[in-house]
Amino acid sequence: MAKKTVFLTGGTGNMGWAAVQEIIKKPNEINLKLLARKSAKNQEKLKPLMSKPNVQIVWGDFLDYDAILEGVTGSDYVLHVGGMVSPAADWKPYLTQKTNIGAAQNICKAVLAQPNANEIKVCYIGTVAETGDRNYPIHWGRCGDPLKVSIYDHYAVSKCIAERVFVESGIKNWVVMRQSGILYPDILKNMDPIMFHVPINGVLEWCTVEDSGRLMCNLVTEDAAGNLGTDFWNHFFNIGSGKEYRISNYEFEQLLLGTLGLAGPEKLFDPNWFITKNFHGQFCADGDKLEDFLHFRENLPVKDYFDRLAHQVEFYFRIPRYLPKSAVAAAAKPFMKKIASTPDFGTLDWAEKDNKVRMSAYFGSKEEWEKIPTKWKDFEIIQFDKDNSAAEQFKLDHGYDESKPESELTIDDMKEAAKFRGGECLSNKMKKGDMAGKLKWKCGHCGAEFEASPALILLGGHWCPECYIPHKAWDYDSIAKTNPFFAQVWYTNHEKDENNKYDFDELFHIDGVAWDDIKR
Repeated sequence: MAKKTVFLTGGTGNMGWAAVQEIIKKPNEINLKLLARKSAKNQEKLKPLMSKPNVQIVWGDFLDYDAILEGVTGSDYVLHVGGMVSPAADWKPYLTQKTNIGAAQNICKAVLAQPNANEIKVCYIGTVAETGDRNYPIHWGRCGDPLKVSIYDHYAVSKCIAERVFVESGIKNWVVMRQSGILYPDILKNMDPIMFHVPINGVLEWCTVEDSGRLMCNLVTEDAAGNLGTDFWNHFFNIGSGKEYRISNYEFEQLLLGTLGLAGPEKLFDPNWFITKNFHGQFCADGDKLEDFLHFRENLPVKDYFDRLAHQVEFYFRIPRYLPKSAVAAAAKPFMKKIASTPDFGTLDWAEKDNKVRMSAYFGSKEEWEKIPTKWKDFEIIQFDKDNSAAEQFKLDHGYDESKPESELTIDDMKEAAKFRGGECLSNKMKKGDMAGKLKWKCGHCGAEFEASPALILLGGHWCPECYIPHKAWDYDSIAKTNPFFAQVWYTNHEKDENNKYDFDELFHIDGVAWDDIKR
């Protein structure tokens, strides 16, 4: 196998650093070019890598086109892992948009500027947040399901737009992998009001940070060995560590708290501290597809994995293991309540101040919040079937005949899919099976006409770029009335004619960048 050169972004973050650790194990197979901001922290972290002959540090950031161009030039693969993420993204939404979308634009521009652009293969790491709230009974998800960014999730908005940039850029070989929540040691330390922005009966198929690192490395080695092909490139995949890591948010709290030796969630929280909707999470009905290609899963039992995490954090985080649980709970619960009461972002702060827009988005209304039991004995915990066989009964309709091979799809399939989305396919012809050639579509909600590839619409779940991905407001009830495809994921926990048009800027700490400047 000829030695390959990989340009990796986000290498100092959790997933990216795990990828670095895997890639540097293969000095005879892979040269690594790593983009990093030049800070004292990064210089210290990357110092051990600088002496390695197969590693080059490219100092710069996502909006530094010259640095991006330097990284892309001479590379066989571009692995775009990096970006601004939550909770920082919640505090700086507009900087998040500018950074994440700008990075996508710069990378695509740099790849297409190369004389061998068609030979460079690009992986974009998307996010499970793109499909938003998928609480029971729509808790099993597939790529191609409707995008539905949770209200006020500016991070997910940026990822949807950046994903579209990559897919429609003209890059010949791309792949989109939507990352789930990542399990890594410092997750045990997270004490932020976002910890209550999850429904107790919500679900998530987590991915371990080690699996994530192997995933990135194996993409390169498997492709270089000729094991990947047209069924892999130019497709979308969900990332997850499999059945063992399909857990409800209640089970996650049990595992996390138990690992640290704390009392269970019943002793540390009240059930009405947690939102009931509007936070992403799903089990991956199609997650095994990626494993079949890239063989990245360790398959360690989830309880054993949490025990491993506990031994990777500082000892003082494990001190509660050696103390009476009742005493720990008595001391910890007031602290947890204070976090839930954080101004502007804490659920109890929203309730106390009757913050109508937040209560509407995350509970339905304050009246609905008041119906949530305050005692765990009165709160119903849902038990979920986690076998893949359970996914079939919850499969969403994608609006066309999915039993047909992609190579057999025609313009009639496109028109059928558009109709199910409440719109039209205005093009009258397409080359059979051509998923990359752009067609013309019309949105039935806002009337906008736009161009998009069948891959983006059918395989990625995208639709109208003017109203489907929020730019100035979330107006999902209005969209669901005209779009049966989207209605499948909206009316499971919303009533028709809800007053739920949410202003894009509401309650955010705007960081000085105009959204119109970013969008254009």
